[in-house]
Amino acid sequence: MRIDVLTLFPEMLEGVFGASILGKARDKGLVQLNAVNFRDYANNKHNTVDDYPYGGGGGMVLKAEPIFSAVEDLPQEEGVRPRVILMCPQGEPFRQAKAEELSQERHLVFICGHYEGYDERIREHLVTDELSIGDYVLTGGELPAMVVIDSVVRLLPGVLGNESSAVTDSFSTGLLEYPHYTRPVEFRGWEVPEVLMSGHHARIESWRREQSLLRTLARRPELLEQIDLTLKERQMLEALRQGEQST
Repeated sequence: MRIDVLTLFPEMLEGVFGASILGKARDKGLVQLNAVNFRDYANNKHNTVDDYPYGGGGGMVLKAEPIFSAVEDLPQEEGVRPRVILMCPQGEPFRQAKAEELSQERHLVFICGHYEGYDERIREHLVTDELSIGDYVLTGGELPAMVVIDSVVRLLPGVLGNESSAVTDSFSTGLLEYPHYTRPVEFRGWEVPEVLMSGHHARIESWRREQSLLRTLARRPELLEQIDLTLKERQMLEALRQGEQST
């Protein structure tokens, strides 16, 4: 996978691109991570990439020309059309399912803006996706882009040491992930659940599924409406709901 990030502050990305899982993935050649300063594509003597909005109003708006020119100048593999992703608060809320979808692509391009907003022609005629990481506003799109990139790259084959880790993550199954324990067995009087040390894989999987359901019910009950549950699981959850209502 190739990932290009269009930004006015490429130095913000280098620490993330070179560290931890992303750094190792890049070192192993599993992903190409590139920061492109789109100010280099400004078509005026002052290298400005923004201007006042038509119709008046506060703030400055990113111009279309440098963004289009930067994207069109990117190396492109023959037959591969990049997904061009605009990071903005108005975009589609980013979910694990979107990360899984994007991880199947060969080339991703992220556009990180600053100032008041983007010339609307960027949205209409260049981008393929608009994404938001939450209902709040940041000073620029670099931090959201890093979040999305980290979420996507960790799903690429060979990036994680244990390939099953991404499969059982919270939201990958539609449920929150079950609790984890490690050594020691007893810590300050708190013990690891006996079932996890039983060696009985079927019982362990059953316990983990039940714990995921219970945790999801307690913390994100709306997710349960989107999950295919067995009759036994539905009865268990309904009994728990009834118990909560009666207390």
